[in-house]
Amino acid sequence: MKNLLFIGDVVGDSGCEFLAEKLPRVKRENNIDITIVNGENSAEGNGVTRHSAESILHAGADIITTGNHAFRRREVSALYEEPWIIRPANYPAGGVPGRGVEVLDMGTYRAAVINLMGTVFMDPLDNPFAKADEIIAELDTPVVFLDFHAEATSEKRAMGEYLSGRVTGVFGTHTHIQTADEQILSGQTAYITDVGMTGVENSCLGKNAAQAAERLRYRTYIRLEEAKGACFMCGIIVAFDEKSGKSHKIQRLIIR
Repeated sequence: MKNLLFIGDVVGDSGCEFLAEKLPRVKRENNIDITIVNGENSAEGNGVTRHSAESILHAGADIITTGNHAFRRREVSALYEEPWIIRPANYPAGGVPGRGVEVLDMGTYRAAVINLMGTVFMDPLDNPFAKADEIIAELDTPVVFLDFHAEATSEKRAMGEYLSGRVTGVFGTHTHIQTADEQILSGQTAYITDVGMTGVENSCLGKNAAQAAERLRYRTYIRLEEAKGACFMCGIIVAFDEKSGKSHKIQRLIIR
């Protein structure tokens, strides 16, 4: 039996610093074998930079996933040549750098990590369900984890059910609020609608809450600054069988 740790969207400098402080101990205490971290909001403002990505990597991530802010920074094209960071696989072919799946060589087994983005209330990328079928058909390992970066809970749940029994785990990201619906689908697939976020807890998704309220109240553009204050780290731990690819347990994690 092996253990996977998936950490939800890391937000800004505060999130990166808190991750670096807490992640090593969490990995050690829970005998973690694979660590996946979503880092698409890890740069100051939003998006990801080489600096923020390498901060997450050095904190203990094996692979960094992203989402709709993957290319928010112009300078990141070369970053996606690195083997430890991926972007949504359903970006139109040939239009962006990088790839949407990485297979980790863990010595006695291989584990595939897929990154896909939803299309409900999001950018109109290629169909994520069809892309999932295409990728899974080409994989040569039963251990498959998916970061599904999507807005609509219905689309995330649909993806979980669609891949139920076919992958090891489907984990929702993007909405930054950890949901309480973790379960094992079809006796194999660990699922949660949203893993949550890592950053300032008393905030609006990691941003200054007063500014967010003012923007929503008056419907005018206000640049949202990163919130200040005490942080928390949200994630999930999944116990899985590396030979069959079946998950046996999923547990929510919040570190304050």
